[in-house]
Amino acid sequence: MQHTVVAIQFNYLGKKYYFDANDLELKQNDYVVVETIRGLELGEVISDIIQISDEELVSPLKPVLRLATAEDIQQFKDNMNEQPRVMEIAEELIKQNDLEMKLLNSEYTLDKSKLIIYFTAEGRVDFRELVKDLANEFHVRIELRQVGARDGAKVIGGIGPCGRQTCCTTFLREFEPVTIKMAKTQSLSLNPSNISGLCGKLLCCIRYENENYKNFKAETPNVDSMVYTKDGKGKVTKINYAEQSVTVRINNDTKTYNINDVSISEEDLDPELLNLED
Repeated sequence: MQHTVVAIQFNYLGKKYYFDANDLELKQNDYVVVETIRGLELGEVISDIIQISDEELVSPLKPVLRLATAEDIQQFKDNMNEQPRVMEIAEELIKQNDLEMKLLNSEYTLDKSKLIIYFTAEGRVDFRELVKDLANEFHVRIELRQVGARDGAKVIGGIGPCGRQTCCTTFLREFEPVTIKMAKTQSLSLNPSNISGLCGKLLCCIRYENENYKNFKAETPNVDSMVYTKDGKGKVTKINYAEQSVTVRINNDTKTYNINDVSISEEDLDPELLNLED
């Protein structure tokens, strides 16, 4: 059986979620109303309709309820306009409860039945009294949601060490794992201040070219290994992955070669480059 599916996002550069198109004629940039675990929400269609089979479904998909009406969109805008007031009151109540937490964002569900407040904190926070105070103030169900450092940076934004706006606020939709092993593969400095982003975690961009570095490293002789060049046999002293070059010390001279101009075996060296002395 085939299912018609569309991808929907609920905020700019947010994660994409898949919903059953429910026989609606949907296209990219349409606004729709769907029900999520948080309640009714307004989302934007960010894909054309996709046909998938039962075998491709990981779990049942919730249906798109309807195309958003003018009233839905106005309600969404009204909810957004209340955000500054919500944040101001929440900040004050956090201070009154003497809680170590950093407020990030807040949002109502479309039908305004629930208020969700996002925050970051170093550890676990007992916010039970804060929830009561917020419920008394706004008279809706309150959900406090603690998010990670990277999600916090995505909300706040800023300028990365490269001098550009952070990836998470410009194009990065989802976070993928970044490991110290990737930094080692790329011969990066392991000083935390050099390889960490504004969030304090490893820079997301370390992942971008990791596969290229791995592939290049697999084809490159190791530092201190012996290689053959057109100028003779020598020891590798340095590898430059970005320039795809190796530096070789032959006797007392050091010279840099393109990776294609060195070989671990004399027989494998290009005959046109070969000019070795016994």
